Amino acid sequence: MSTFGIDLDAVLVGTPPAAEFMVLQPREVPLGGPRALPVRRTLPQKARSLIGAWCFLDSYGPETKPMVVPPHPHTGLSTVSWLFSGEIEHRDSTGAHPLVRPGEMNLMTAGRGIQHSEVSTDATQVLHGAQLWLALPAEKLGIDPFFEHYVPEPFEIGGASVRVFLGELFGARSTATTFSPLVGAQLDLLAGATLDIPVQRSFEHGVLVDTGKVRVHGNDLPEAHLGYLPPGRDTIRIEADASSRLLLIGGLPLGEQIVMWWNFIGRSHDEIVEARRRWNEEIATPALGERRFGRIPDDPLPPLPAPEMPHVRLRPRG
Repeated sequence: MSTFGIDLDAVLVGTPPAAEFMVLQPREVPLGGPRALPVRRTLPQKARSLIGAWCFLDSYGPETKPMVVPPHPHTGLSTVSWLFSGEIEHRDSTGAHPLVRPGEMNLMTAGRGIQHSEVSTDATQVLHGAQLWLALPAEKLGIDPFFEHYVPEPFEIGGASVRVFLGELFGARSTATTFSPLVGAQLDLLAGATLDIPVQRSFEHGVLVDTGKVRVHGNDLPEAHLGYLPPGRDTIRIEADASSRLLLIGGLPLGEQIVMWWNFIGRSHDEIVEARRRWNEEIATPALGERRFGRIPDDPLPPLPAPEMPHVRLRPRG
């Protein structure tokens, strides 16, 4: 999914010291052209740039508008596509052409460069889901791109249904590839349930409330908001006042600063400038031989040019 312009303030401002518990408010961002799909962005922002390697979180829906995201590039990250309802057709330059369905994860690792498109299918009546990004460690920025599809087995525990799509939680482990210690899971809690989640003490965590109303260690966390917890806990306690659906993300602090603009992640302003230049060159020159971002076989949509760079140097954050 393309960001179509990350807020400049969120990119240029460093992350302040972590509070014990922080509530991050969503901001609405249009995804696409004139009939844009509205999404709620909770990461990145001024108050928090990274949660482990997680560097981006958009949630959207329930929405009857279609998703139409033309071919666009990525570098230096992995994308996680996760749906609650609807169906999305994914195409990318590795040749992958799967459908994204509820409870099934599409994991696309860009490495040195990839392009992809996402379009909701005609069968989709209501679209509802999330798109997340993971920053790759510096030593993995130049790896070849690849794609994985993973279907976690749901299980019940303490009044909750759990699907672990990345990392490990409650002893359930995803086999999908990660490049730093982390976790990603969907939690569906019954009204009145209290769930104590055993977590890695060295991890920082985020809890996104997709639907419902919960308390995290006694702190109210409203719908569509992201709660942040710094490292130092062995357990996260969540109490559901109503039936609630959550995403839990977390990981070992990345320990690196990143530069993030549009759909590119690197370690310097100049890396982003070069990625932008190369992408625009490739889409303007169809006959170009060697291509950093490859080609998407048989994609009917024209590729999306990269916008103009801001008139300031992008600074590392994280």
